[in-house]
Amino acid sequence: MLPKSVKIGSVQTENNVFLAPLAGYTDFAFRSICRDFGAGLTFTEMVSANGLLYGSRATEELLYTAENEKIRCAQIFGSDADIMKAAAESEALASFDVIDVNMGCPVPKIFSNGAGSALLNDLPKAEKILSALSSTGKNITVKIRLGAEKGKSVAVGFAKMAEGAGVKMITVHGRYRPDYYAGEVDFAEIAKVKNAVNIPVIANGGVFSRKDAEELMEKTGADGVMVARGALARPCIFSEILEKEYVYSVKEVVSRQIALLKTRFEDGRIAVNFRKVMPQYLKGYPADKEWKKRFAQVKSTEEILRLLEEA
Repeated sequence: MLPKSVKIGSVQTENNVFLAPLAGYTDFAFRSICRDFGAGLTFTEMVSANGLLYGSRATEELLYTAENEKIRCAQIFGSDADIMKAAAESEALASFDVIDVNMGCPVPKIFSNGAGSALLNDLPKAEKILSALSSTGKNITVKIRLGAEKGKSVAVGFAKMAEGAGVKMITVHGRYRPDYYAGEVDFAEIAKVKNAVNIPVIANGGVFSRKDAEELMEKTGADGVMVARGALARPCIFSEILEKEYVYSVKEVVSRQIALLKTRFEDGRIAVNFRKVMPQYLKGYPADKEWKKRFAQVKSTEEILRLLEEA
């Protein structure tokens, strides 16, 4: 696909292939690696607006950004307009160029608290939140799904509302809340959103290769694509989509990610988190199943690197 920049309020990206925020996976180190492979925009993992205001240390850690994240983007979630606005105006988010609002998360814990995709069922409340955030003068974007109920798309109406509320860009995951991350992406519904608004529309869902990205762009007319799970196994997918030359090695990427994380966290914590990270990197990896299972029990990063050397 032919890359192009995307204007998001007062900022402009270098290309239109973005990394989606994925809780538990897209830490600052992984985002840095994706930027090196060409990702035009990266976002922090989803951060609680309430957690920000209460000074949660875990929340603050999620906001740490890599040196090569030239445009700093934080994604927040919540269900109260006043709290969301206060979070946006907090010192913790002062240095961020873009604040993205998650109104598409399907996870029950988020949904049951009236946040994430629950807001797709309450456009007046969603509008109140987005208007409050836009009143801060910051570049506000929003990420949604087609709807909270299967087959009942609210995406076009939501997008028009969001544009009217001052939102600078909207990302549409072309599935419904009950779909989670499975099933076909509805290209037609994303295309309807693109044709309904004048702000940039980014298409999300089902991108695991350059072919997937090109099909998503072609069939939706979107201004760009956002890669999610497809990047977890192969962060080099950004270079592939952008048709940039690259050299990729799981061993080298994992080693770099660990080295970056060690500048912030203790070794045991990194190793435990990698128990869920490694299965992503090892998808399609030509190795014995028993060998792969050993990564689920690692207690140190040294053990991770040693296992990779044994492959």
